Amino acid sequence: MSGKSLFRWQLASLDGHSVVSASDMSLAVSGNVFADEAAFIACPRSAVLVCAGEGVERFSTSELRSFLRRIHRAAVPIYALGTATWLLAEAKLLDGAHCTIHWGKMAALYETFYGLAIDDALFVRDGSIVTCAGELAAFDLAMDLVRQHCDVELARSICQHLAADRWRDGASAQSLLPGLRFGSAGKKLSRILQLMERNIEEPLSLQEIAQQISLSRRQVERLFERHLSTTPRQHYLTLKLRRARQLVEMTEMSVTDIAMACGFESASYFSKSFKEHFDILPSVLRAR
Repeated sequence: MSGKSLFRWQLASLDGHSVVSASDMSLAVSGNVFADEAAFIACPRSAVLVCAGEGVERFSTSELRSFLRRIHRAAVPIYALGTATWLLAEAKLLDGAHCTIHWGKMAALYETFYGLAIDDALFVRDGSIVTCAGELAAFDLAMDLVRQHCDVELARSICQHLAADRWRDGASAQSLLPGLRFGSAGKKLSRILQLMERNIEEPLSLQEIAQQISLSRRQVERLFERHLSTTPRQHYLTLKLRRARQLVEMTEMSVTDIAMACGFESASYFSKSFKEHFDILPSVLRAR
C-alpha cells in the first residue's frame, strides 16, 4: 500500500523443519531459530514473534527458554501470539509484568503461574514484551505496529484494502460478546461482564455489581434479560463453570482446588453443577 518495503520477516522453527498447523496445513520455514542468533541480536531493529497454539506446554524446552532469556537480556522486543505467553512465563520473563493470553488458556495461566498480572485484553505492551491473544487480535496488533512505525493513514488504507471495518484497541476485552462494544446499554453490560470475569474466585453479589456500575439491581437484571436472555446469577454460574472446565482440561489441579478457585462453596456442589451443565462429571472429563 505504501509502495515501499517497510517490514521484512523470516520464518523459523525449533528444529528447522516445516511446521504443520492444527488445521493440517504445512508452513515452510527458512531454518532453525537458534542458528543465526548473534547476527539477529546485532540487527538494531529486530524483534522476535513467538507463535503458539494448542499443546503449548510440550514446546517449552530448556533450549527455547534460554534463547528467550538471552533475547530479552539483549533488549530485543518479544511478541508472544496466541498461547505463546505461556512460554514466556515458563522462561520467567513475565514476573511483575502485565500480560494477556488467549482466553481459553487464561484460567490455566492464572492458576499455574502465581503473581502474573493477566489482563483480559487483545494485546498488552509491557516494556520490550508484547503479549497478544492471537487469532484476529493478531490483526489488531499488526495494524497497531503499522500505525506506530509508519502512520495511521497507512493503517486505515490497509483496513480498507482488506475489507476490515476498523482495528481494535489493544485494551479491548476478549470476552465481550458481538454487538456489546457500542451503545450505552451495551457498554454498561460489558463493564458488568468484565467485573464478573475478574471476580470468579470470590464472586460479587448483584448488589455490589449494581453499585459499582451505578445502576439499580433491577436495571442490571433488565440488561441481562434484553441482551443475553438470562439472569445475572445464571450467567455468573456459567462463567464459573466455563473457567472450571478450562482448569479441568488444561491443569492438574484437583477437583477440590478447582472448585475453590472458581468460587464454589464445596467440591460436591461444584461437581453437581458441572454435571448439570456439561452432562459429565469433572472427574470423568479429567480421566478422558
